[in-house]
Amino acid sequence: MVALLLVLVMAGCGGGEARIVAPPGVTRTGCGTVRIAVNPWVGYAANVAVVSYLLRTELGCTVLETDLTEDQSWQGLAAGTVDVILENWGHDDLKKRYIDDRKVAVEQGLTGNKGVIGWYVPPWLAKKHPDITNYKNLNDYAELFRTGKSGDRGQFLAGDPSFVTNDAALITNLGLNYQVVYAGSEDALITAFRQAETNRTPLIGYFYTPQWLLSEIPLVHIPLPIYKPGCDADAKTVACDYQPYDLDKIARKAFVDSGTPAADLIKNFRWTNNDQNAVARDITVKKLTRDAAAKRWLDAHRPTWQKWLPPK
Repeated sequence: MVALLLVLVMAGCGGGEARIVAPPGVTRTGCGTVRIAVNPWVGYAANVAVVSYLLRTELGCTVLETDLTEDQSWQGLAAGTVDVILENWGHDDLKKRYIDDRKVAVEQGLTGNKGVIGWYVPPWLAKKHPDITNYKNLNDYAELFRTGKSGDRGQFLAGDPSFVTNDAALITNLGLNYQVVYAGSEDALITAFRQAETNRTPLIGYFYTPQWLLSEIPLVHIPLPIYKPGCDADAKTVACDYQPYDLDKIARKAFVDSGTPAADLIKNFRWTNNDQNAVARDITVKKLTRDAAAKRWLDAHRPTWQKWLPPK
């Protein structure tokens, strides 16, 4: 079952009641309850930490955070159980279904984060075997990556099975002698890459940015055939690198149309990869709570987040 976390903090706006001015044609309401989908990677959790903290402390909202996969999050928008997805990676098929056809969701602008998915190896391995970063040479190294889970093929380590991935099709269509094996989660994937670098063990796998680990271990990207629009349209025949993403936000249309000031804050929310990585690292490495990590960033970046607040 999906875990549901009820955030009980209902702080007011600070120094007394403030009138929030509605845009033309919309009657401004109180903030009420905001239901945020939480997808299973820490960068997304960093978005939630900061946005949720501001919704509660600046606008007096009640926030419900629900752990969901990406597909489940979109389904929640349609079912009315999710109000916002704070980091969407493409999903043109879901945009067509829920925004264009069913008209139950709307785009809420870019997050400011640039998303890049790809294949990576630990730095020590790229230094020892420089030609391994050419995908055409990967079959020469397949034996090096064999594990008990990959049999007589090289192991390619993926993360959470729910993540956006073309790896199995890419391996087949590029004629590579590898087998996709799932680490199971983002945490397990990070642990595997950290151990591979520390212990100098061979590893090739799926990774992405923004991700705080890359500031600690500069994983080496293996370029695949250059991405061109449409080259990944058929998942069975894809033979090109991943699309670079301008990550965006998606909201339930009825939520946006309700007049809640929360929709304005969410639409205005925009930061950088470095911002997200700083909060994500505080959550993961320093073991801060989401609220503590959010407050640490917010205290240091007041001019940035004050621009996200709706007019009072």
